[in-house]
Amino acid sequence: MKPDSRIQIRDYIAGLMQAGRYFFSSADAVSALGSSADAVKLALNRLRRKGDIASPGRGVYVIVPPEYRSLGCLPADQFIPALMAHARAPYYAGLLTAAQYHGAAHHRPQGFQVMVEKARRPIECGLVRIAFYVRKRLSKVPTQNINTPRGFLAVSTPAATAFDLVGYETQVGGLDAVATVLIDLAERLEPKELVTLAPTVPLPWVQRLGYLLELIEEAPLAQSLKDFVRARARDVVALQPSAAHDGALRNRDWKLLINADIEADT
Repeated sequence: MKPDSRIQIRDYIAGLMQAGRYFFSSADAVSALGSSADAVKLALNRLRRKGDIASPGRGVYVIVPPEYRSLGCLPADQFIPALMAHARAPYYAGLLTAAQYHGAAHHRPQGFQVMVEKARRPIECGLVRIAFYVRKRLSKVPTQNINTPRGFLAVSTPAATAFDLVGYETQVGGLDAVATVLIDLAERLEPKELVTLAPTVPLPWVQRLGYLLELIEEAPLAQSLKDFVRARARDVVALQPSAAHDGALRNRDWKLLINADIEADT
């Protein structure tokens, strides 16, 4: 008589939880249980229907503790590190998600925002939404580890987050939203760190960030970038890349065409 696969799989899940692991693959389960792939798949599907586990991607699963049953998944920050390690894909939590970790509470992202080297499909797991954005030279972006209940999450530093917000302004709600978030983020920014990072990002990002910092009355932070721009910028660029700039006034300090009225929410 064959053993009950449901008991086997539940013992396996319980063992993972005791070891502090809440992420696993179907291949992991097949190997641990010594059952056929089809039998394990059926057992996992039963647990999914009951809400004990969820699947944030093909062939991978997260264990859903009782406190997250209403979410229908484990929170993104508790499984993204394991998911990306499984995929062997470098990453960091960025944009509005990173800004939140650094104390900027304005403009909560509708989904968890992750920067990656290669395009990935968005994830929908229960009520959890994860968006991926391709970041060139991702390995050069400074990050720091943030503690989560399941380990550590790589998050862009405040300075790196500030530059990314400007560079990906359409993904975070526009420059008004960027300026609003910068008001909160500014207290975590250091002039030296901004200048150190400036050569690693496109120069227009530096021009736009400096202008926005000046706009929100963060003169010391803006000044550190103004000197950098004065020494290197040769071309005048539009403040708002996607907007027309016919007749726009020119800001000589930042070599910008001011083709948008930026209003930060305070």
